Amino acid sequence: MAYVIFKYVAGVMERIVEQNLLYDFYGELLNDHQKKIYEDAIYNDLSLSEIADEYGISRQGVHDLIKRVTKTLDGYEAKLHLIQKFLETKDKVSKIDSLVDDYMESQDISDIHEIKKLSNEILEEF
Repeated sequence: MAYVIFKYVAGVMERIVEQNLLYDFYGELLNDHQKKIYEDAIYNDLSLSEIADEYGISRQGVHDLIKRVTKTLDGYEAKLHLIQKFLETKDKVSKIDSLVDDYMESQDISDIHEIKKLSNEILEEF
């Protein structure tokens, strides 16, 4: 039972991180009203009732707007893949950093070749 709960919590946390990344990358493409409500729900952790009271709309209206914004942000990523590219590049830079550490210890020239290969992949992507 504890494993099931842990897996559920991990999935919820993963989605929260994903929502934050989506908003960080694509949030500026939303209108001000969408941004304010989405930020209140996701970043400020306000309830639907609190948001509805603040903006003078129904709880259902808040819920629908959050779902619509989430779908919109997911759609931007599906078309542009900026987060995917960012995460892949971040992973490659991390590998380069590790290879530099390895090279400094061993002076193995193959580490330099791998660094060159990874850096070229990054440059080709952009």
